[in-house]
Amino acid sequence: MGGATGGSTPGTPRVLRAMNDRAALDLLLAHGPLSRTKIGKLTGLSKPTASQLLARLEAAGLVKATGTTEGRPGPNAQLYGVNPAAAYAAGLDVNPDRIRAAVADVTGKTVGEFRLPTPGRRAEPVVRQVTEALDGAVKAAGLTRSDVHRLVIGTPGAFDPNTGRLRYASHLPGWHFATLLDELAAALPMPVEYENDVNLAAIAEQRLGAAREHEDFVLLWNQEGLGAALVIGGRLHRGWTGGAGEIGFLPVPGAPLVRQVTKANSGGYQELAGAQVIPKLARDLGISPIPHGPYADVAAALVAQAAAVDDGPHRQLLETYATGLATGLASLIAVFDPELVVLSGSLHTAGGEPLRQLIQAELDELAVSRPRLVVGDVAEHPVLRGALESALAATRDEVFDTSR
Repeated sequence: MGGATGGSTPGTPRVLRAMNDRAALDLLLAHGPLSRTKIGKLTGLSKPTASQLLARLEAAGLVKATGTTEGRPGPNAQLYGVNPAAAYAAGLDVNPDRIRAAVADVTGKTVGEFRLPTPGRRAEPVVRQVTEALDGAVKAAGLTRSDVHRLVIGTPGAFDPNTGRLRYASHLPGWHFATLLDELAAALPMPVEYENDVNLAAIAEQRLGAAREHEDFVLLWNQEGLGAALVIGGRLHRGWTGGAGEIGFLPVPGAPLVRQVTKANSGGYQELAGAQVIPKLARDLGISPIPHGPYADVAAALVAQAAAVDDGPHRQLLETYATGLATGLASLIAVFDPELVVLSGSLHTAGGEPLRQLIQAELDELAVSRPRLVVGDVAEHPVLRGALESALAATRDEVFDTSR
């Protein structure tokens, strides 16, 4: 490296080259393989400068030649793309029943996945479960653990930044020890970040789905539990203890007032519109048969059936559920006044457009402002996808920095 002064001064040739390099890499990620002529046009660089940039990135292992433009001879027809093997990132989605893991290359393509069931392993240390799940995805990708640059782990609740302990998730066994984060850091060779699972679903929608180009939105999640992610000015709002968005604890009209909510691990909104109320509501309405299985899966199946069947009991189930959801959502809207509300999680996906329309109609009467209400676009494993996107963003900032 050069002397102590020139490398980090704004406006120096090294910094300007690094800015151009990053702009080109971001264009290749967004558009796929491009020719040097196209890169020059999109970045505003001359052909010689674009050629030098590509040669520099190719030598650094960040881009590679991927083929030629069909029907065009000569060097200008050569296409370049981001080298997928330049870096890898991983994500974990943790709930009480399983850990789902995935590895993605630097382009964002998932190259390995693994699912570790955990109900029968609750006496097993969490560190062992995490490393086993990660290693399963790494092996499926044909890589080793040391190939992964960064890992993001999504869990219910949140790790309190003031104490380092998991809060708001007493139903997740083994994750509440004061030394857990230190033990995981010692066991894993890469930087590890931790994020609330619903926040990760919001990151997925912000970068890949329905919330793209939106700076202020709320994501309302309903699966194993009710939760929300709050994005203000383009950034997640986590709160003082990481508990912003734990709206399952929200007192709402229409549900009993729950006291000692941390011990009960529930609150009024969860009791009014959580997954556990759907099977009971279906039985009260005479809907049968009630499916068997985990309560969130049963609830999603009943909501999907109610959205598809146009009769009195099914319609009443969907309307009652929509009213319950709108009741708590109206409070959120009154406080945050978002531009957009994204409905995510298996129950909202199951209800689809019929459920969305019913919630929107209720909000038109209950809420002061009228945000646009949409069903999320990232339907397949949104928490895991958000974990990968979060890990990839930090990984790209690291490996795409050519100023060092």
